[in-house]
Parts: sequence; structure tokens; C-alpha cells
Amino acid sequence: MTERMTERMTERPPLLRRLLRPRLRSVDLLVAVLLALLGFAAAVQVRSTQDDGPLRGARQEDLVQILDDLSNRNDRLRTEVDDLTQARQRLSEGGGTTAAAIEEARRRAEVLGILAGTLPAEGPGVELVLRDPERVLGADVLLDALQELRDAGAEAVQLEGPVGSRGEATSVTESVRVVASTALLDGEDGVVVGGVELRPPYRFVVVGDPPTLASALGIPGGVVATVEQRGGRAEVRQQERVVVDALVPLEAPEYARPADD
Repeated sequence: MTERMTERMTERPPLLRRLLRPRLRSVDLLVAVLLALLGFAAAVQVRSTQDDGPLRGARQEDLVQILDDLSNRNDRLRTEVDDLTQARQRLSEGGGTTAAAIEEARRRAEVLGILAGTLPAEGPGVELVLRDPERVLGADVLLDALQELRDAGAEAVQLEGPVGSRGEATSVTESVRVVASTALLDGEDGVVVGGVELRPPYRFVVVGDPPTLASALGIPGGVVATVEQRGGRAEVRQQERVVVDALVPLEAPEYARPADD
């Protein structure tokens, strides 16, 4: 009896042996390879993010300053949305629509005049002075400063600096209104702003919220840091009132005409 049972156990059916035998199918191998590749890619991504992040190693006060700057920009955008919404409501009201439209048109004409540089502007703002005794600051640095100021809500900007030939001592200072169409190019002994070559020190006069503008200029890796890295010196002064009185000549467009309604 025992010998028969032993023979039956040793002589298992082929199907049962195949089921009990561990197998490695090609699909299992493919899944394992894909999982390994996915894990490797995730590890590389995390390591890259930790090592090369732009804010890695920044001080806590620098991070707070950057966060405040972003919050201020968000507040300005919300204010603009509210102003536009109120203007739409005034124009859509039934009574006094004509008077409201005239008043809104006047207000828009003043705003556009300031933005186009055909009207002077005044208000709180900052003065940014860039000193460059070694002539190491080019048009790219001034353009970066202008972009930072615009991003921080600058409403009117003029750029000032001495004018004259190379090596010539002069106390004559020229002021150039900087608008969207103003070009900044490297010159022989300074930076050409709107066709006028200015020499250092360069002085930005900007109308806008003083703390916001000053904070934007002083963020880590910003304008002040770039100027100092290149060997120049930057001075930011917040003012209760600045005057931007340089004007852009109003020229009639050569090709553009009002579109038909």
C-alpha cells in the first residue's frame, strides 16, 4: 500500500508539475524593466530638482522678500481688474451715460498720454542710480532694470545721464522718457537711449509704489546684485514724490489708420 502511494506521488500528471513550477514569462520581464526605468527616472528628477532649484540655498528673508513681491504683483492685477469692472458699470448705467462716457474718455486720454510719454507724470516712486566708473554696465543691464521696474508696476519712467564725447568733461545731463518703443543700445562711451547716448552714472526716475519697486530691484539675483557683480554700484532711494517730465514727441503714424467699426 505504501509503495503504491509513493509511486502515485512521484508520478504526478504533467499539468500539475507545470503549474507548480516557477515560470518567468516575457511579459513579466518587460514589466520589471519598465518599473526599474520609472524608478530611476523619478530618482534622477528629484535629485535634479533638489540640486539645481533656483531657490535652493536662498536665505529665509530672501524667500520672504520674493513672496512679498509676488503678492504685491497679484494685488496690482486685482486692482486693475476692479478698475476696469467699475468703468464698465459706469458706462452701462442708464442715467448720465453720455457724461460718464466723456469723463471716462478723458481719464483714458490722460492714462494713455502718460503711458505713451506725451504727458508729464508725478507721484511717489523711486530713484535708481547706477554708477559705472569702469564702463562695465551695458545696455543689457539697463534693460533688465527697466524690465524689473515695469514688472513691479512702474507707471512712468525716465532715464537720465551726462552727455558728451568720450573723455570730455561735461555737466550737461539729458533726460529721456522711456516708453514701450524706446530702444536701448550699447554706445561708444555709454548707452544709447531713444537715440541719445547717455554716459554713467545712469539715473532712473520712476513713478510707482516705492516699497514694491525697491523690493523688486533688491531681490536675490536682481538688478542690484547684477550691477555689483559686474563691478558697478547701485543706489535705490524711495521718494514720496518724483517728477517725470521728459516727453516723447508725438508723431503721426505713417501707415496706421483707425479701423472701421
